[in-house]
Amino acid sequence: MTRDDNAAAFLKGWTPGSLMPRGDARDGGLVFVIAVLCFFACLAAVAALAADRAATGWTAQLRDSATVLVRPRGGESADAAAARAAEALADVRGVSEARALEREKAAALLEPWLGKGVIADDLPVPRLVTLDLDPAAPPSAGALQKALDAKDIDATVDDHSLWIKDIVRAGAWARGAAIAVFALTALAAAAVIAFAARAVLATRREIVEVLHVAGARDGFIAGLLAERFGAMAFVAGVAGALFAAGAGAGARLLGGGMGLTPVLPVAWVDLAALIPCPFLAAAVAALAARAAAMRLLKAAQ
Repeated sequence: MTRDDNAAAFLKGWTPGSLMPRGDARDGGLVFVIAVLCFFACLAAVAALAADRAATGWTAQLRDSATVLVRPRGGESADAAAARAAEALADVRGVSEARALEREKAAALLEPWLGKGVIADDLPVPRLVTLDLDPAAPPSAGALQKALDAKDIDATVDDHSLWIKDIVRAGAWARGAAIAVFALTALAAAAVIAFAARAVLATRREIVEVLHVAGARDGFIAGLLAERFGAMAFVAGVAGALFAAGAGAGARLLGGGMGLTPVLPVAWVDLAALIPCPFLAAAVAALAARAAAMRLLKAAQ
């Protein structure tokens, strides 16, 4: 029988107390703090998934379409110029459909900036041609512009590349922020566990000394703390994940088909990301408790 086995048998048969009693009054407060931290970590994970979905969806929509601003030349009417542009672009490979917008629809696009009913009938409104592109092989802006120039059409192609770059950048920032919140929350939980582990060792110094006398190594004592705090963190992780799942389900149900908001669409499958939370919380707590205990025990020697 090893020294650790002797210490374990001694600790099992010793009735006055243990290194980490199950009924410690401080357990409830510690579990609550870890549960709150797990709740925020889970929300950050769901937000990261939703932000990635939103950015991917918007980027796909923009890549599947393009807009052409047509300017009439000479005595040609704006409607005729737009119709010619749509006809020329419809023959470009990768263009599924080209539609020239009527004056009323083009004016409606200007209303958010100019106001409703302020566009006079004699005000020249630019004509737009909207393009639906083949998502598998969309044409480049250069190819579209070349087709317009070949027909001597004065127009400007907007393939939404500038918007796509902004959305990709915003999505990356949102994911990075969510990951940073998740990491900071995990570090905060580890710090709380480490502080609690050091407090336990400080308040139960006599028990630690008795275990040392019985032959227990530092790793064995640190393992007792790691096991206890890991179990507590697992329970707290379950509670935090359940509350986060309730918040995510509420956001999904209250917002209808798009979730709480189209800017951050939450899907039911996102809630599956909360399943590892209790296990991650237990692992972080066990490692933090063991590391803190080993440092304190070595420093006390």
